[in-house]
Amino acid sequence: MSHLARIGYLTLGLVALVGATTLDASAQASKAPPRSPSVAHRAGKFMLRAPDLTSKGRIAISHVYNGMGCTGQNISPTLEWSNAPAGTKSFAVTAYDPDAPTGSGWWHWVVYNIPATVTTLPAGAGNGRNAPRGSVEGPTDFGTRGYGGPCPPPGDKPHHYKFTVFALKVDKLSIPNNGTAAFIGFNLNANKLATASVTALYGR
Repeated sequence: MSHLARIGYLTLGLVALVGATTLDASAQASKAPPRSPSVAHRAGKFMLRAPDLTSKGRIAISHVYNGMGCTGQNISPTLEWSNAPAGTKSFAVTAYDPDAPTGSGWWHWVVYNIPATVTTLPAGAGNGRNAPRGSVEGPTDFGTRGYGGPCPPPGDKPHHYKFTVFALKVDKLSIPNNGTAAFIGFNLNANKLATASVTALYGR
């Protein structure tokens, strides 16, 4: 057999081997199990927007507490978030005043077990209206459940009110009925994938 003939046979053998390998890989890919469905999350930084509030701006009277000397309408503000991390199974939202003269701050709002498909809390969601199905509102330092707006002592410098959304790695938090806001906060931090916050000011 000539040298050229041997080269030709060798070339044909390599082509046949590559073709067989490609067909085998395609067959294995077609047998691979389908991926389980999950909530789609866009790439980017996890962010929270509060259209009713301006970061480091003054909170409007409509979101201020009604009681304890304050005369607001106590309506929870609209909150919108985006770019939750992959693996997010639920959300939670808190509002907290670290400047309250208590030694431990003041919890104004705690809501958890928000489904992973939800990315907005409309205005009033913390007042028994427009709350996501399945969500749970925990107790605040007012001694009630639901949103309680700002009401700092008269004459204090404006307090900082931090609204935070937690992306959680669990579908639901199992919180006892007598669980405090601090107890819920502990569970939120133990199960968080990421957080995003907006801070606004209010004084009187």
